[in-house]
Amino acid sequence: MPKASETRQRIIDAVLRIIGQDGIAGVTNRRIATEAAISLGSVTYHFETQHELLRESLLHFVAEETRRLAELADQCQAQVIDLDGAAAMVAQVAGGTEFDSRHIAPFELYIQAGRDERLRAAATDCFDAYDQLAAQILTGLGVPDAERLARTCVALVFGQQLRRLATGSPAEELVDALLVLLPGLHGD
Repeated sequence: MPKASETRQRIIDAVLRIIGQDGIAGVTNRRIATEAAISLGSVTYHFETQHELLRESLLHFVAEETRRLAELADQCQAQVIDLDGAAAMVAQVAGGTEFDSRHIAPFELYIQAGRDERLRAAATDCFDAYDQLAAQILTGLGVPDAERLARTCVALVFGQQLRRLATGSPAEELVDALLVLLPGLHGD
């Protein structure tokens, strides 16, 4: 029998998979129990409300994503970045070439944060981590006023990711959009 923390993590992982597959509306206790291979009572034992479940799922995603982004930001500081390196970093942040439920779930959670202000602090933390990484990359490229421009670049990446999600366009379009923009930011 799994420990309480393992069961809780299995529930959160299941919620993120379900959200990615069928959206927030697909998150039911019965579906979570099936997806996590636990008893139905375990879901309500670990999470009393749907809000708590969504909040904890978003917080888990944010913690994992922030850790990943901090590691990438450290890499940026430790090396000289050129346009090819920046393009590779963006491709890595964007999650590779294919969208799966793990990539779709954050969009659903961010939309839910727009509806539920109690989730906004967690969403803000995640966007702050994206902004910090973007500022590191832009600084490494020698872009003036990198911190101010970071949010704009993050917005472009998210917009391109959403476009990619909705249209099935290739990941290369995201990298191409940034490569077109970067020389203008640099003042070349």
